[in-house]
Amino acid sequence: MANKIPRVPVREQDPKVRATNFEEVCYGYNIEEAVLEASRCLNCKQPRCVTACPVNIRIPDFIHQLLLGNFTESARIISEDSSLPSICGRVCPQENQCEGSCILGIKGEPVAIGKLERFIGDWQIEHEDQMPAPEIKRNGHKVAVIGSGPSSLACASDLARMGYTVKIFEALHKVGGVLVYGIPEFRLPKERIVAKEVEAVKKLGVEIETDVIVGRTVTIDSLMHEEGYEAVFIGSGAGLPRFMGIPGENLNGVVSANEFLTRTNLMKAYDSHYDTPIYVGKKVVVVGGGNVAMDAVRTAKRLGAEATIVYRRSEKELPARAEEVHHAKEEGIEFRMLTNPTAISGDEKGWVTGIHCVEMELGEPDASGRRSPIEKEGSDFEIPCDVVIMALGTSPNPLLAATTAGLETNRKGCLVADEHGVTSREGVFAGGDAVTGAATVILAMGAGRKAARTIDQYIREKGRR
Repeated sequence: MANKIPRVPVREQDPKVRATNFEEVCYGYNIEEAVLEASRCLNCKQPRCVTACPVNIRIPDFIHQLLLGNFTESARIISEDSSLPSICGRVCPQENQCEGSCILGIKGEPVAIGKLERFIGDWQIEHEDQMPAPEIKRNGHKVAVIGSGPSSLACASDLARMGYTVKIFEALHKVGGVLVYGIPEFRLPKERIVAKEVEAVKKLGVEIETDVIVGRTVTIDSLMHEEGYEAVFIGSGAGLPRFMGIPGENLNGVVSANEFLTRTNLMKAYDSHYDTPIYVGKKVVVVGGGNVAMDAVRTAKRLGAEATIVYRRSEKELPARAEEVHHAKEEGIEFRMLTNPTAISGDEKGWVTGIHCVEMELGEPDASGRRSPIEKEGSDFEIPCDVVIMALGTSPNPLLAATTAGLETNRKGCLVADEHGVTSREGVFAGGDAVTGAATVILAMGAGRKAARTIDQYIREKGRR
């Protein structure tokens, strides 16, 4: 029986060694390991994994082709639904999605779907010359895409395949959005993986212009009325950091996780060949419990600091991926659960010296179903530190909505769009974190693909009017 085979473990860097470098933690499967793991799949007739995948990849089909050694066909099956397999295989929360629904997981370990997707994605990058090139006939219509993160890359590549002339406008100097500035090198290698996935999008004929801030250099109106774009997709992400609003947040040494990770990842502060200013200090406290908090705390550790996570709920409620929490613990990160900051203290020169906290206990579930933290009276204490990194989530940059008439946002500053990506402004579509607030790469990608289909339908119907 296939499911009697234990899940094939993935080889990883030794925790003591990797806590001092920025090389990838997981090595991934080799061919023998991937084929053995693929043999565990039961090829279910009604695959729950497919239903649980936000973009409904035909998981048993791609795994079956992998098992037979037909890697090109396996890659083709994935590409029907996913534009970024090497990336999603590394950073998606599979335990809550496909693997979380795998039937083998009921009594044992689920199939390592993410690791198999990564294997095929990496194989495809290495054997790109063997992949059949898509035949594209241009249809004479132009679409602009704002931002170059996962939702934009997915939307642009789908539209290009349909025959549209697509141009991506990116505010930063590097393409990839959160994939390059947010997720650290040790989780997602930039040159080896992200740059290659971006290259694949360019090969479809997508043009990319960097250092363009839409809302400043150009506006959505000027793109549509002066430059002849018939539709615009906004996939500009959520890059505006949130703070707690507690005393001392304006002290030197308090930064958002966004800024900290951008300096490290995009501006290569971890590499001694680059002169990027970054202040890490000796003791760092990261406030938050999501994947961004894990990325920030593990980055601080690698830059030489003692690093601690402070989170106001218990470990059970941590929103971060189980794998990230496990890796952080292995690397010597301290976790202070049921702890909530109340103030940050500093010295006479305005530099952080510590963070004041109170202990919390969990009360009744709130609207989201998670138990609300309640403060324990008289439990104040201080954690000495010289840097505080706030990883409390982000919201979209308000610039686009402010410079585009008729583009509706909600109270959190997110663009209002329906499930097909349609906004309140005709011809303007949106998806990913700009609509949902910070979420996952695969959800953003799924939103970009849905919007591409909607844009295609919109332009075709407009042509018939």
